[in-house]
Amino acid sequence: MKLQRQLSKKRGDKIYHKYVLVVPEDKVKEAGLSEGDELEVNAKKGELSLRKV
Repeated sequence: MKLQRQLSKKRGDKIYHKYVLVVPEDKVKEAGLSEGDELEVNAKKGELSLRKV
């Protein structure tokens, strides 16, 4: 799995980024998720957990 930072937009001198988490297809299927699902994220130091809303 890989976390990627991508340019989201640039307004004047400000640059905004978004982060994209690339999850293997087999793990998405195993979790019972599909494209377009709304996910809730919880964060702790060194850890992210996702849950279908």
